This record gives sequence, C-alpha cells and structure tokens, in this order.
Amino acid sequence: MKYQVMYDNGSRIRVRSGQWAFTKEEGYGLASLLLNQSFIHEVYTSHRNGSITVYYDGDIENKQRIFDFLDDITLDDLFESEPTQTQVSKEITDDFYLKLSKMIFHRAIHRLFLPMPIRKALTIYHAAEYIWHGLDSLTDFRCDVALLDGAAVAGALLHKQYKPASSMMFLLSISDALEDYTLQKAKSTLKDSLALNIDTVWVVGEDGEEKQCPAVDIDKGDRIKIHMGDVIPVDGKVIEGDGMVNEASMTGEPLAIHKMPGKTVHAGTVVEEGNLIVEVYSMNNETRLNKIIDLIENSEELKADTQSKAEKLADSIVPYSFLATALTYLITRNPTKALSVLMVDFSCAIKLTTPLSIISAMREASDNRMMVKGGKFLENYANADTIVFDKTGTLTNATPKVVDVIPMSRRYKRDDILRMAACIEEHFAHSIASAIVKQAESEGLKHEEDHSEVEYIVAHGIVTEYEGKRAVIGSRHFLFDDEKVKVTKTQEKKINKMAKEHSVVYLAIDGKLEGIICIDDPVREEAKYVIEELKKFGIENVIMLTGDSESGANACAKSLGITEYRSQVLPEDKSRIVEELKAEGKTVIMVGDGINDSPALAAADVSVSMKNSSDIAREVADISLLSDDLHDLVTLRKLSVGMLDKINTNYRNIVAVNGSLLVLGVFGVIPPSTSSMIHNFSTMLFGAMSTKSVLKDEEYDNTIEVEAVDVA
Repeated sequence: MKYQVMYDNGSRIRVRSGQWAFTKEEGYGLASLLLNQSFIHEVYTSHRNGSITVYYDGDIENKQRIFDFLDDITLDDLFESEPTQTQVSKEITDDFYLKLSKMIFHRAIHRLFLPMPIRKALTIYHAAEYIWHGLDSLTDFRCDVALLDGAAVAGALLHKQYKPASSMMFLLSISDALEDYTLQKAKSTLKDSLALNIDTVWVVGEDGEEKQCPAVDIDKGDRIKIHMGDVIPVDGKVIEGDGMVNEASMTGEPLAIHKMPGKTVHAGTVVEEGNLIVEVYSMNNETRLNKIIDLIENSEELKADTQSKAEKLADSIVPYSFLATALTYLITRNPTKALSVLMVDFSCAIKLTTPLSIISAMREASDNRMMVKGGKFLENYANADTIVFDKTGTLTNATPKVVDVIPMSRRYKRDDILRMAACIEEHFAHSIASAIVKQAESEGLKHEEDHSEVEYIVAHGIVTEYEGKRAVIGSRHFLFDDEKVKVTKTQEKKINKMAKEHSVVYLAIDGKLEGIICIDDPVREEAKYVIEELKKFGIENVIMLTGDSESGANACAKSLGITEYRSQVLPEDKSRIVEELKAEGKTVIMVGDGINDSPALAAADVSVSMKNSSDIAREVADISLLSDDLHDLVTLRKLSVGMLDKINTNYRNIVAVNGSLLVLGVFGVIPPSTSSMIHNFSTMLFGAMSTKSVLKDEEYDNTIEVEAVDVA
C-alpha cells in the first residue's frame, strides 16, 4: 500500500492513501486487520480520501510495526467487513458535523454570491415545506410547533420579510438535524451496550471433544458448550445439561429460568448455574437480541423526561403565541407589530438547547469513560436521593484474603479444614473461593480430588460428596437455615468471639459444623471520601447490602461512615429492598457488579455497574463505569446535576430574552426583522452555551476557590 503520513504524535498516526484506495466496507475490513494487533486500540478509516487513523501504545517499535503492516498490504488483502459500534458512533458524529458544515457553507455562498431575486425564490421554495407541515397540523386540529413555524414563515413572506424567514428556517433545520443526531447517538450507545463482544466459543464435536473456536466461524447446527457465568452467544436449543439462565436482558424478568434439554435459549442471556450444550439455531444478525436492537430504531424511550417535557412545553406555548399575535393585532391594528410577536418563537430555542445539553452531557460522560445508555438515565441519576451499594467488589477491592481458619471440632485440624475448603472451592472463580485456594497453595497444602461433582448454589454456597459424606460450604444462612446444620452453644460462642469483624465461610460435613474460615476484604481507599461527596451533592440515603455476616457488614459500614446496612441478604432480598425504597417515594441508584446484584439493578430507577462487573450486571445496568474508580460516581453526579442546571438556566434565559422581544415588538420599538435577528442570534448563542463542558467548568471553579484561599 502506498500512503503518506499526515499526522504522528507518538500515540496516534494518520496516513492517507488517496480517494480510490479502498471502499467504505473494505475500510472496515482493514480496520479489523489492524485491531488484531494487541498494541492497537482504535482504528478509523475514511474511504473519501483513503485515510487511516490508528491509536496505539506509543513507542518507536510499535510505530514501525504499523508501518510494516501497511507496507505489506496488497489489493488481495482487502476484504469487506461490518463496522464496529465505535466506528458507527464516530461516523454518526462525523456525518452530523459534515451536514452542519454544508448547511452553513451553502447559506454563506447564497448570501454572498446569489442575486436577490434568486435568493427570494429559494426562500419561497424552502418555505413551502414548513407551510405544508403547518397546514397538515391545522387540518388535524393540532396546535403544535409545526403550525407555529408554518404560520411564522408564511406571515414573514406575506410581508416580504425574506431575510427573517430565511434565518428562521435555517435555525429550524439546524434544530432538526441536532435532534436527529441526538437520537441516533443515544441509540448507538445503547446498541453498543447490548452488543455481544464474544470472540471465542467452545464447540463440541461428534466425539464429544470440546474445541475452542472463533465465534465468527459458528454455523447453524453446531453444538456449543456454555459454562456457568458465561453469556450465551447464539439462539439455540438445549440438547444436554441442566442450568439456570438469567433472561433479564431479554425479558426484564429478574429471576433465572430453569433450562433443560429441549428448552430454547437466546443470545445475550447468561448462565447463572450449571453448564449447557446448545445446538445453534441462529447467530449474528438473526438472533432475537439483534432483532430487539433493530426495534430500538423506532423507540422513543431513550429520551430523557426533560427532553420530552421540553417538546411538550414547546407545543404548549404555541396557542399563547397565536393568542398574543391576535391580541396585538386587535389592539394596535398594526400587522407589522403582530408579525414581530409571531416571529418570536420560544419553542425553537427550547427544542434546540434541551437535546443539545443532553447529548453534550452524554458525550462528556463517554469522554470520562462512563457509558450512559440514554439521556433519561442521566436525569434519574441527577434526581436520585438514595444510593444502594453492593459491598463485595463495589465498596471493597474484591481481593479478599484468608485471615484465620478455625476448627470447630476435634475431628479435623486447621490445615485439614483449609485443605478441604480449597479442594471444594477450586472449581469456581468467585473471589472468596480464589482467596481460600490461594491461601492453601501458599501454605503448601496440596489436595487431590476427594469429592464427587460439585453443585454451586448462587449466593449460598457449594454442595458435594467428600469422602462419601455430604459436604457443604458457604454462608451462615445456607448452612444453618437451609441445610439445617447443627451448631452447639460452645461453637456459637467461639464463632462470636473469634470471627468478629470478618466475613465468615462455614464448612460442614455430614450435617455437623467442622470449621470456619475468616475472610477480610478491605474497603477501597476512596470509598469513604466518595460517600461523603455524594452526600454533599444531595444523596440523602446511603445504604449497603451484602450477603456477608453481620460482623463483617458492621465493620465495613463503620469504616465507611454508613449508618444503614443489611447483612446476609439474598439476591431476591436486594431486589425487594430496592422496590420498598421506591414505594416510599425515593429515587434509587443501585451500584453493583455481580450476578447476585442483577435483580436489584433491574429494579432500581437507575443502575450502575463497575468496570469488572459480571456480564449480566453490565447487560442490566443503565450506566457502565469503564474505569475501576468509585470517584466516577461523584463525577457522574456533578455531570448529571450540571446538565439539569444548564437546561433550567436555558429556560430562564430563553423566557427573558424572547419575552423582552415580545414587549419591544408590541410597543413598536423594534421591527419584525430586528426582532427575528435578535431571536435567531440568541437561539444560536443558547445552543453554543448548551455544548459547554460541565465538568471542566466545575474544575475551573474549584481552581479559582483554591487560588483565592492561597492568596488569603
């Protein structure tokens, strides 16, 4: 490939090969080839000028590898492919700016070079569309913005006010383009969150042997194995195995569904328990998940309530605009003054600034590695007065450590308890299980398979046969309430004395408690500060939910300054607690990261998943944090509250400016042309102000305060 380096800053390279170097689809294929390199993060291509922009881990060696790769590409290497969601999102933004640039360029050219008669003719031609839409509303007896726009444009043309009419239509076209861009961007973000990013799957051959294969190579009729905790990548029928599948991302139902041979499963759902072998029915764009994604194209549910209210407000103002115009004419008998009133369109500025403020906030969230699935979720986050935290992995580091192992009888010694627990727990990737296994390994306590197949019960524990006896390991609730394991008064005293302020895992064999393992999962360093900051920003209630013991939960809550918490909580209890809080009139944020949290995440007004969350938590959550830092919760609160403040400020300014123009027009101080010019200019100014960064302004204000203190 021949190319010219256009830009190189050490971590981003842009080269250009010329207009006919590759097609749009071949550009996607070229990007996919480059993205196969681990040191390359993002690739954008443009078929218009043959440019390739590569973001990579910046060092000289990687840069040379990119150039070597491009040098070796021939025409035979090019192939057509589909764009990634990141590429789609960028194209939406690029197309909007291109469309906006064309509109401004054409308007400037027309005003500078076209003779006045032609400009008037073009104004009348473009006005026909607005007048037609206004007549359509009139025939359906709708008094909406379309009717007002059509009437204002028609009135301006009747009084030969061509420039004001042209300026009004130009602003309305920008408003329409912006609204379309806002909706497309929100839908693209939601699609990205729902898309299945699965690279490989386990295919089961005719001989029963499992082989890992690229997901793109799957065909209908293939048999694939899905393990516990995995996202199902296809639609298909269960032909072997037994398990519980959470279909919350598909149906909204928070409880897992039992799946056995003969039952159907869908792409995007998650296996909570068990392992399944599935015969593939459909994949890629044919799956039910992708059909649902396609339906999003016609969905209006992504709009924030504020945006919907703004549109309704804009329509509700229309009758008053007509009334004010009629009264002005009846009182003054001056059509020019009446036209001045009609030309002042409150709705134009409201419709323009509100979606612009929302999409600007969503873009700013994305820039700060926070993915928001729709404007309404930012609004809910700003209005929330209650936040509910899951403990493990959210308020803690999810890197628990074994701090003590305590035998509960003379039958087994300490090392025996730890060895048995590690032997049972090693089959699961849970953080506490990993801590037990690591502790046994560090002490050189090797073990062999002395148990039968294990059964994992979500949020409870594990059941198996150990040396021919029933062995159970897990929470206090699981052993003492569900399994009816007996505990003596002496053991109870020992537990209360030695297991204080720690989370505890209980091990019982043959119905008798044999040992406990004390686990410590230290809280995040930033957690206490983040909770204090959230309270400063209007979060009145901070609640912690955990399946841990009372002693462990109490210690964690005290260290973080949390006054309300619930311990030994089951997944269904978390969901119920969130519903109870909502029934009390509270607006609830739920923050979690595990399979156990998914019902509560689905029940909350707005839900947030952490960076290392389970697949299902990310699927269910309305907002996903792409960094592992709780400070982002505070940043998100600042951003969402700032967005609403910006919208409310716009409302006040729009009413003040346009109200003043109405008064000046009625009293004949300014003619319609001046009224329209000021109105259009102020609308553009409000639009520009709506794109200002909320967080940068916040940082600037904080800097000023610090400097002032230092000077003092």
